[in-house]
Amino acid sequence: MDKRENVNVGGQQQSNPAAMPRLDARLQAVADQIHGGIHADIGSDHGHLLQMLLMSGQIDFGIAIENKPHPLENSRSALAGLNAEVRLADGFAGLETGQADSVSLCGMGGELMARLLADHPQHVPPTVIAQPNRRPEAVRRWGLASGYHLTDEQVTTGRIHYFVMRFEHNNTIIDPAYSGCDRESAELFGPLLLKRREPKYRSILAAECQYLQQLQGRTAYSQNRLVRLKQVLNAWKRPPQPAPATHR
Repeated sequence: MDKRENVNVGGQQQSNPAAMPRLDARLQAVADQIHGGIHADIGSDHGHLLQMLLMSGQIDFGIAIENKPHPLENSRSALAGLNAEVRLADGFAGLETGQADSVSLCGMGGELMARLLADHPQHVPPTVIAQPNRRPEAVRRWGLASGYHLTDEQVTTGRIHYFVMRFEHNNTIIDPAYSGCDRESAELFGPLLLKRREPKYRSILAAECQYLQQLQGRTAYSQNRLVRLKQVLNAWKRPPQPAPATHR
């Protein structure tokens, strides 16, 4: 059922740097992807992400959407006096078509994110920033199926390793991020991260591979990840192939 309650907490934009919240590395990586216009945060929880974005001037207006009363009150308190609305709603039922320029979803499972994005496709803004706590491949697959191209992805370390992904709506069928990649490995581990071959990410994948090799009673999902990890790490031992020459 669509439950929606709008609470306008807008006011004169605050600019006291001493009061600006300090985000952890995970949310800071999300914030770095957001610039300008109207931004919605689904599952806003404490409201600190929107609070920082508004106080730093990175966005003009914020929409916090929560489906639980206690986090709603937290967001309402954090955003008091700022140019924002706090809404009690289930996911994208709290947005109308064209109401926001971008949206963030943070700290939930990738399967839930993909379901929320698919439930109200007409309400999803043109820019989506996703930070799943698990199964990021579910969000990548949503992007491929829904015409949202993966334009950037980062990995940051906190309690666990977090993926932060930016998607942009594009009417073309093929997402260039996946060109030249094994599709399943790219969905699991990120096509842009795999192409960059950064030593930090290689270490993360190697550590997971070692853990899975020692894991007793692997599930089919874990076994498939292990097979794909070995393929990726073996491929990285070889120098990257140069891009094919173009002829005019």
